[in-house]
Amino acid sequence: MKKFLAVITAMSLVFSAHSLADRSLERLKSAVIKIHTTSAAPDFFTPWRLLNASQSSGSGAVIGNNRILTNAHVIADARYIQAQKHDDPKKYLARVEFVSHAADLAILVVDDAQFFKGLKSLPIGKLPDPLQEVSVYGYPMGGNSLSITQGIMSRVEHQYYAHSGTHLLAGQIDAAINPGNSGGPVIVNNKVVGVVMQANSGGRAENLGYFVPPSVIKHVLKDAEDSVHNGFVELGFRTQNLESPAMKASLGISDQQSGVLVAKVFPGASAEGELQPGDVITRIDGFDIADDSSIEFRRHQRTNFKYAIDQYHVGDKVSVHFIRQGREIVTDITAAASEHSFNLVRAQTFDESPEYLIYGGVVFVPLNMNLIKRWGRDWRNKAPIEFLNARNMWSSDEQQELVVALKVLAADVNLGYHDWSNWIIDSFNGKKIQNFQQFTQLLHTDTGTHVDFADKSGYRLVIDSAKARQSEDDILQLYRIPSSTSPGLFDPKE
Repeated sequence: MKKFLAVITAMSLVFSAHSLADRSLERLKSAVIKIHTTSAAPDFFTPWRLLNASQSSGSGAVIGNNRILTNAHVIADARYIQAQKHDDPKKYLARVEFVSHAADLAILVVDDAQFFKGLKSLPIGKLPDPLQEVSVYGYPMGGNSLSITQGIMSRVEHQYYAHSGTHLLAGQIDAAINPGNSGGPVIVNNKVVGVVMQANSGGRAENLGYFVPPSVIKHVLKDAEDSVHNGFVELGFRTQNLESPAMKASLGISDQQSGVLVAKVFPGASAEGELQPGDVITRIDGFDIADDSSIEFRRHQRTNFKYAIDQYHVGDKVSVHFIRQGREIVTDITAAASEHSFNLVRAQTFDESPEYLIYGGVVFVPLNMNLIKRWGRDWRNKAPIEFLNARNMWSSDEQQELVVALKVLAADVNLGYHDWSNWIIDSFNGKKIQNFQQFTQLLHTDTGTHVDFADKSGYRLVIDSAKARQSEDDILQLYRIPSSTSPGLFDPKE
C-alpha cells in the first residue's frame, strides 16, 4: 500500500510539474505579439510624394508597464499600426511611444486596456553564454500562428545593423529566422535575452540569425525613461588599429604595449582638447585595448572597444588612458549625443519628410543615405560613384553636407540642362556651399539677374533669375508638384 501511494505521489508530482510548465509556456506565448503595419516611405527621387503604401507584419513582446518591444524597422515610416495577441483574432490600434533607429528597437503602446488583460510581461535577462540554447518566438511569413524555433548562440560581437548601419553589439544564433520574425523575443528561462533583427549578411549566409542583445535593449529602455531620444553617445574621435610593428616603433610604443591610434578628433567634439591625432589609447573605462581595437568584454569573449562607450549616456564621464610622446595620461571625457554631421553624407533617417527646393525647374536636395539607398538593395553598385565616395569624407566648418541637383524638370528656363542629374554642386554665385540650409537661404535672398551653380571641377549651370520666378507656378502645375519647397524649409533652425 505504501509503495502504491508513493507511485501515486510521484505521478502527481510529474503531472504537476508538466502542468506548471504548460501554464508557464502559455503565459510566455501570450506575451508575444503580432504587429501589423501599413507604411508609406518618402520617395527621395521625387521628394514631394510618398511611395506606394505597403503592408507588412512583425513580432514583439510585452515588457514592463504594458509596453510592447519590437524592431524599429517593423514600424519605420508607419501610417497605421495594429497589435494582435496570440490566439486572438482581434487587432488593436497601437502607436509608437519611443523609437531608436540606431538600435533597431521601438516601444509600442496600446491604449485599449482590454488588450493587456491576462497578459504577463516578460523581464529582460542577461546575455546568453556561447553555445547556450535559446528559443526564438515570433510570427514568420507562411502562416498566422505563433512559431517557436530553437538554436544556440554561436557568436556575439559588434556588427553593422542592417536597418541603420550603426555599429553595435549583436548576437548570432543558428535558429531559423524568417521575415515576420523581426522584433520577436529571444527567450532563455522565460526572460527576453534578445530581440530578433534583420540579418546583415545580405542574404548570403544560411541558417543564421541576429539579435539585439540585452545591453543594447537596456540602454534604449533607460534612454526612453524621459521620452527624450538621446541615442548612443559619441566622444568625437576616430582610430585605426596598431598592428603594424613599424607604426608602433615610429610612435615609441613597445611590443608589450597595445592600443589604437587616434587618427581624427572632430572640432567641437567632447574629445577636442583632450585627445589629438597621434595619441595611442591603451585603456578605456577599465578595459585594456588590443592592437586590433578589441577588448575582452566578457571572459574569453572580445568585441570592439566601442562597447565600453556604448554603455554610457549623455553627460556621463568616460575614463580614457592614452600615451602621448611616450608619456602616459589619464583623462575623463564627457559623453555627448552622437553627431551625424561628422560625416559629409547625412545618416539615414526615418519618419521624416525629405527636404527639397525647386528653382528654375532644377530640384535641389541634401545628399543623405536615404537618397543613396533609393537605388535599391544593390545601391553599393548602382548609386552614382560620387555619392558613394562622399560617404568616406568628413564634414568640416567649411562644409557640413553636400547639395545635389537631383534632376531637371524640363522647361524653357532650363534649356540646355535637361539631361543633367545627380550633380553635386560646390558653390553658388562663387560662394562655397556649407550645407543645404545655408544654400537655400542664399538662393532665397539672391537679388541678382542670374544664379550660377558650379561643381568642384568648374562645370556650371546658370539660370535667369527673372525667368525662374516667372515660370515657377507653370512648372509646378505642369509636373503636379504641390510646392517649390519642402514644408518648413525656411523656418529658423534650432
